Amino acid sequence: MSQAAKAVIAMVAACAVWGFSALYYDLLTHIPPSEVLAHRTLWSFVIFGALVFVLGKKAQFIESIRNPKRVLLIFCAGVMIAVNWYVFIFSVAANRVTESSLGYYFFPLVMVVLGWAFFQERHSRLQSFAVLLAMISVGGLTVAFGGIPWLALIIAGTFGLYGILKRVIATDPFVSVTLEVALLIPIALVFLVGWGTVPTFADTLLLVFSGVITAGPLVLMTYATRSLRSATVGILQYLNPILQYFTAVALLGEVIGLWHVASIGLIWIALALYSMSVFKEDRKVSTVSSTDVQT
Repeated sequence: MSQAAKAVIAMVAACAVWGFSALYYDLLTHIPPSEVLAHRTLWSFVIFGALVFVLGKKAQFIESIRNPKRVLLIFCAGVMIAVNWYVFIFSVAANRVTESSLGYYFFPLVMVVLGWAFFQERHSRLQSFAVLLAMISVGGLTVAFGGIPWLALIIAGTFGLYGILKRVIATDPFVSVTLEVALLIPIALVFLVGWGTVPTFADTLLLVFSGVITAGPLVLMTYATRSLRSATVGILQYLNPILQYFTAVALLGEVIGLWHVASIGLIWIALALYSMSVFKEDRKVSTVSSTDVQT
C-alpha cells in the first residue's frame, strides 16, 4: 500500500471518529456537559503529555513555556477549543446534534472571512459567492430551527478563531495542543473538586476514554497531512459533518424538515464552489513550484 493511500485511510479514520463521536457522548448525557468537559480536558492532557515525551518533544514544550506571549496565545487557543468542545457535548445532551454539525460545514467558509479580517487575504469571486450562499443558508436554518442556529455558529466561529491562532503560534502541533490543555487543567481540577460528582466505575472508564477520542484523531490527522495536499485534506474533512448529521438523524432520531434540507443543499453548493476554487489555487501553486524546480 502506498504512503498516500495510508494517509487517506488515516484521514478517513480521524473523520470517522469525529463523525460518530456523538454516539459516545450520548452515553454520558446523565452527566452535566461542564463535568464531561473537565474530564475531557484532564484525560486529554494525560495522553498528550505522554505523546510529547514519546515523540521526543519535551525540549520544545519547555521552550514554549518560557515564552510569555506564546503562552498567552496558546491559552486563548485553549479557551476557543474548550468552548467548541463544550458546545458539541451540550448539543448531544440537548438532542441538537443536527444543529451543531452544521458548524463544521460553515467552518471552511468562516475561515475565508477570518482570513480576510485578520490577514487581509484576498479571495476569488467564487469564494466570495460561496460565503454569500452560506449566509443565505443561515437564514433558512433560522426558519428551520425557529431561531438563529447559535450552536452551529459558535462551533464554526470558535474553531475558526482557533485555526487563526494556530497559524500565529509557531509551535509544533502536539506541543501546542498539550500546552493548551495543560493551561486549562487548573480550571478543570478546581471544577471537579468543587462541583464534580463521583462517577460510577463504568462512567469513569468512559470519561477516561474521552482522552483517547480527542488525541487519536489528531494523531491520525497529523500523520495524514504530512503526505496529502491541503486541498485533499480539506475535502476529506467534510466526512466529519456528513457523519455527524447521519448520526443525529439516523441513529439518534433527531427530526429534520424541508427548511433543513433546502439550507443544507445551499451549504453543499457553497462548499462545492469553495472546494473548486481551492483545487484551482492548489494546482496553480503546484504548477508554479514544478516550473521553478525545472528552471
